[in-house]
Amino acid sequence: MAAATSTMLSLGTPAPHFNLPDTVSGGQISVDDYSDHKALVVMFICNHCPYVVHIGSGLVDFGRDYEDADVGIVGISSNDADNYPDDAPDRLGEVARERGYRFPVLYDETQQVAKSYTAACTPDFFLFGPDRTLVYRGQFDDSRPGSGKPVTGQDLRNALDAVLEDRPVPGHQVPSMGCSIKWKPGNHPS
Repeated sequence: MAAATSTMLSLGTPAPHFNLPDTVSGGQISVDDYSDHKALVVMFICNHCPYVVHIGSGLVDFGRDYEDADVGIVGISSNDADNYPDDAPDRLGEVARERGYRFPVLYDETQQVAKSYTAACTPDFFLFGPDRTLVYRGQFDDSRPGSGKPVTGQDLRNALDAVLEDRPVPGHQVPSMGCSIKWKPGNHPS
């Protein structure tokens, strides 16, 4: 299974704007909807990628464990649904409900949001602090399909806990690894 890694967007980058349909509720969700939260986690995920499937229960636990914390959490799928129908909006919402995600899963049909975040793989994680600048980008944890390591979300949890507790975010950040974003023909970022 060929893997792509995160581009590691520069720390301090302001959170790029998004206003996308939520595949669970049917409503629109914007980055501005989270302006009153101390932190914002943006996760690029999908349904079919083995790396996302591998951490699926960990994403459920992560959403549940931080449900009452001062953090907004949102999943975004930017995959080409024409060529990957399992990542079409109706399937994204269905799978989100089946898995029990405690966060919205948005669909980025134009793939412009993925480009603005320089998202490269699924999963790809971005954590923004109180001033909505990037403080963490990297892996959920060091578990991979077939690695035998438990899925804990420890890397992202450590960074998020630091933000919520007004501590410095750990400086050592390991790129996320997963399936490449499935770009529409002619839409791959240059």
